[in-house]
Parts: sequence; structure tokens; C-alpha cells
Amino acid sequence: MALTISTEWYELFSRGARDWLRHNDKVREAVRQHLPDLIAGPDLITGPGQRSVQVPVRLMEHARFRLAEGRVETGAGQGQGQPGDILRHAGDDDDDEGKYGAGGNEDGEVKLLLEFSIDEIMDWLWEDLRLPDLQPVSSHAIPDTELVREGWDRRGARSRLDRRRTLKEAIKRRAVQDDPLPFTDEDLRFRQLVSRPRPASAALIFFVIDVSASMTPLERKLAKSFFFFALQGLRRRYAKVAARFIAHTTQAWEFAEGDFFQVSGIGGTIASSGFRLALDIIRRERLAGQTNLYLFYASDGENFTEDRGATHHSLKELAGMLNYIGFVETLPGVTRSLDTEMRRLFTDLEVRGLPVGASVLSHPDDVWRALRRFFGEQPDTKVPA
Repeated sequence: MALTISTEWYELFSRGARDWLRHNDKVREAVRQHLPDLIAGPDLITGPGQRSVQVPVRLMEHARFRLAEGRVETGAGQGQGQPGDILRHAGDDDDDEGKYGAGGNEDGEVKLLLEFSIDEIMDWLWEDLRLPDLQPVSSHAIPDTELVREGWDRRGARSRLDRRRTLKEAIKRRAVQDDPLPFTDEDLRFRQLVSRPRPASAALIFFVIDVSASMTPLERKLAKSFFFFALQGLRRRYAKVAARFIAHTTQAWEFAEGDFFQVSGIGGTIASSGFRLALDIIRRERLAGQTNLYLFYASDGENFTEDRGATHHSLKELAGMLNYIGFVETLPGVTRSLDTEMRRLFTDLEVRGLPVGASVLSHPDDVWRALRRFFGEQPDTKVPA
């Protein structure tokens, strides 16, 4: 959760503590401002296990005051002056201060390079992001319970002592006694907690990528960068998130996570093969209605023309089962989306009011925009896990 410092709360701390809080707030703000650069910069997907990034943060110093030394110079502001005295002739360049390349005395600033782990960056990245339209569902596969307060008892753990209720009981007792004691054990009331099952906010996310010959290495890298940051963030924000990984050319295969981020392929493109495999998994494991389902598909937008009908049918069927479908279109060097085959299909589904959306990746900076597009500002989100 973002750190917000109110004036009243802020003043409760000593000067040293206040300075530490201010510095921490500035660091967090600097990191958030550099998030697009951090995502686009180092290769965090294939880097070493202990990955880290560096963020420049302005050095903060305390103001210090001292008495000025005595001055002996004469002139303007020092001693007497007469009307008409010339302080400096126009165009007088006797000194070289301020010239290009010369040293100056202007105020500057010092920046520190602070190193953060990728885990810390992911926590800040996902502060305001969440799954769209997350719904509570009953899942027998992933049971969930919650502790609910249910009444009071005269015995219990001291940590659950209800002081207000105890005081009320003591007042009622003393009101009917002639010489009452202030408190007795009979006045004690403890909150009782019971464990109850609750609907689980579980989610299963399909990551599907086109690895056919038309997808260049740069396009695959853009797509996998989006998948990587989305997956890492979702796992931190939600306790019960599972992921399945599918890659396709003219056929589709399911991969383990580690293999998925390394896979490449050759051959043509039949997008419906990837969507049919996702449908087969949902039907075979009876996932519809048992958990929140999402699918994110990455492609350069190309598809075999005769596969259009089968792809449209599969996407429409998936849209009826899933909470949301996101299309990430990889178009390196292109500033706007083209009228590709897959773009037309997703636009048609979106016009029909189905839960789908699309974003274009033309540069590494666009990974941040795509994350904000799919996971940011979702007013229909129901349940944070």
C-alpha cells in the first residue's frame, strides 16, 4: 500500500524519524517514476537468480546556517555610494566566469544510485494493479477459511478480552448490589472466534504465445517481458493464482514455466490451435465456474486466413467462460496498431461487449503501458485476495 504521510501523524515523530520517513517517501516516488525505464532496461527475464536494478535518487541534505564573515570590500551594498556611480560597464567581460567550459558557482545536486532487488520493484509496480473483474467463487480444489467473531464468553484468551463489554457487565452488576466490588471474574467477557469456510478468490491464468516463423526474436522478447512482469506481480498480489503456459505454431503445446520463456518455433500460424488447447484444459479439468479464468495472448497479429472462422468461434466460446481475455500485439517500431487479422477479431468481440481488450507492444517501454491497460483502474474488481 502506498505510504501517505499526514501532517498531524508526521509531527508525532522525532526529527530523525521524520527525516527517515521523508527520505523513504522520496525513494519510493523516484522508483515509481523510473518504473517504465526499469522494465525496458535490463534483461530481467533471463538474468541471474539474484537480480537487481539501480535507481538514481536525489541526495537530501539538511540546511545549515552560519554567520557570514566580516567583509572589507567597498562598493554597492558596502559603505557609502553616490548618485551616478557606475557599478559595471555594459559588456564588461573582464572575468571569464559563466563562459562555456569554465567553472562556475551555480547550485547543483548530487544523485545516489540505489540498488533494489527485483522483488522490491515488483511490490511497487503492483501497488495499484489488480486482476479485472475478480469474483468470489466456491472452489472445492482450493478450500479457504476465515475467522469470524461470534458472541462472547466468560473464558478465553487474554488477547481477546473485550474491555468495553466487560465494563458494561460490571456496571450492570454494581447497579443491583449494595456493596459491589469494582470488578469480578464474572464480569469478564472474551470475544469468540470461529472458523468458517468462505468462497475462494482463486484464479487460473493462461499465457498463450505465437512462436511461429513470423514472430521475430524481438517480438518474442517483448511478449515474454509482458508475461514475466504480469506473472510475477500477480503471484505477489494474490495468494491463489495458478498459471498454464501454451505456445503454438500450426499446433499448440503446453509447457512448464521455465521452458515457456525459452521456447521458439518455425512454421506457419494457426491461432485457433492455442485457443482450442485452452478450451480442452478447461473442459477436461472442469474449471469453468470453479475458479476465475483469464487468458492473455501475444502475437504479431498474423494468422492463416482460412483459420479465421475457427479462431473467432474459439475466442467467442472462451469469452463466455473467462473473466477477461487480453491480446498483446507485438509490432516493433510501429507507433500505432495495424489492421491485422487478430486485431480485427478482437475488435469485433470488443464491439459485441465481450470481456476482451488489446494493447500494442512496439517498444520495451510499452510493457508498462500494457500492464496499466490490463490491470490498472479496474472499477469492476470485486475481491482482492
